[in-house]
Amino acid sequence: MAIGANEKVRIGIVGCGGIANGKHMPSLKKLANVEMVAFCDIIVERAQKAKEQYGTPDAAVYEDYKELLKDETIDVVHVCTPNRAHSFITVDALEAGKHVMCEKPMAINSAEAKKMLDAAERTGKKLTIGYQSRQRPDAMYMKKEAMDGTFGEIYYAKATALRRRAVPTWGVFLNEYEQGGGPLIDIGTHALDLTLWMMDNYKPKYCIGTTYHKLNNDTKTGNAWGDWDPAKFTVEDSAFGMIVMENGATIMLESSWALNMLDTREAITTICGTKAGADMLDGIRINGVRNGCQYVLKPSLAAGGVAFYDGNGNEAPEVREARQWIDAVINDKTPCVTPEQAYTITRILEGIYTSAKTGEPYYFD
Repeated sequence: MAIGANEKVRIGIVGCGGIANGKHMPSLKKLANVEMVAFCDIIVERAQKAKEQYGTPDAAVYEDYKELLKDETIDVVHVCTPNRAHSFITVDALEAGKHVMCEKPMAINSAEAKKMLDAAERTGKKLTIGYQSRQRPDAMYMKKEAMDGTFGEIYYAKATALRRRAVPTWGVFLNEYEQGGGPLIDIGTHALDLTLWMMDNYKPKYCIGTTYHKLNNDTKTGNAWGDWDPAKFTVEDSAFGMIVMENGATIMLESSWALNMLDTREAITTICGTKAGADMLDGIRINGVRNGCQYVLKPSLAAGGVAFYDGNGNEAPEVREARQWIDAVINDKTPCVTPEQAYTITRILEGIYTSAKTGEPYYFD
């Protein structure tokens, strides 16, 4: 399915809930070279509303995603459903000849993620996963420094996604069956993605993990989005892990929706290398030794970050993500987030959950 130089990329949206309305559709609407021509949701009224707000006048509305996939004029499908549905919808879309942007995480477990990876390889269609934190100015700047060799060998890192009391109480976030987990798979996955990307290291050896359900039954919660329902809170409230890579590097991963602490950080990484280190604790800070003296470099990112595409460096990360993804589709480039990278993230998350359940280290084969 070739896309002409002057043609618009025709996009179908599967899942018209929170993430589609909060990220995907508003971002795609800002791109001149795309049009959203189909919308699908099991609550058809949501798909109809999405069409009216974001679609072309003749955009189609579906309740069954398989009917949407029959439209041979659709070039790209964005999968914005709960996590459990990511794998089979993505595989079906790839098999139908569509390129796919799937919201993070890739899947609820590594077996499902592998099906997606295999389908992309089998069909030759592009697949990417929605890790838009890579498109933040601080992340792009740190990545450029890493690519330039500033840090040397990165052998220790910390992936952090910690909230004090900010448990998402809408949708199916608290439903383990639909989501596959809680803060680890929801926000910890962003921090882990940033960390592996900076290290350019996707070969885990083993991991150790712990998960906690310490606050699930609280009632007067002080939660940012209102009290949660303890009966529906079936996922962990916190999860922590240590990952040892094949080359000996160590990553500490900490994630929580509700932790009694004040030093909260979300989707950030700290990296320590043989030549220098960096963190995102106050903008971006690079530390090292030069001419026998310790130094701290704090670049100003007010003028925009280091872009990996030809575009506006001041764009919001989600718009930048959408732009580089569509550019990859049109010009046959590798998208910023590859399915192989996202598959490794899913394997590690699964390893931490498995270790937490067994009380034993989880070894990757």
